[in-house]
Amino acid sequence: MVTDPVLTQSDSQTEATPAHLPGDGHMWVMVLGDLVIFGGYFVVFMIYRSMYPDEFLRAQQHLDITVGVLNTVVLLTSSWLVARAVLAARAGRHASAIRLTYAGGIGGLMFMACKGYEWVVKIGAGHTNSEMFYSFYYVLTGVHLIHVLIGLIVLGVIVRELGNPSRRRASVVEAGAVYWHMVDLLWVIIFGLLYVVR
Repeated sequence: MVTDPVLTQSDSQTEATPAHLPGDGHMWVMVLGDLVIFGGYFVVFMIYRSMYPDEFLRAQQHLDITVGVLNTVVLLTSSWLVARAVLAARAGRHASAIRLTYAGGIGGLMFMACKGYEWVVKIGAGHTNSEMFYSFYYVLTGVHLIHVLIGLIVLGVIVRELGNPSRRRASVVEAGAVYWHMVDLLWVIIFGLLYVVR
């Protein structure tokens, strides 16, 4: 039986380079811990929502779903740009990876500006944490906003790594991207719970 040398070589290369989890284990532990904590808060929110459905629905009517969708699109685009930055860094295109990371960070800043605008409008209209729904709203979006701010610092670390030829550790770039994607995932869930689910 004749074996195809190209196929054999390809198979050996696949075995030689096993798939790995992006980033490092510490970042994944932190991300999973964050998801568990947020998950607990999501459960508490749903319990209270089921106890006071009319009150929650009335308060929810005052949220601007257009702003929520805009924020979601901005953060999803930012996450996509950071994913492209990781691919560029792996390919050795460091200047491109830096530009993409900056663009992802600009998306994060735009998200924060939109959320700040929304808070100002809501507080100006008298929707404060004295209402149960808005108590959850401000805590969930506020804690998430802190995560976005931390994520922007993480993106800054990625830019520093990529800009220094003596460093450029792929694990740092990947770990930062993992954190940024977690921030994105959390927002998608928060958006669904606060703006969409009725």
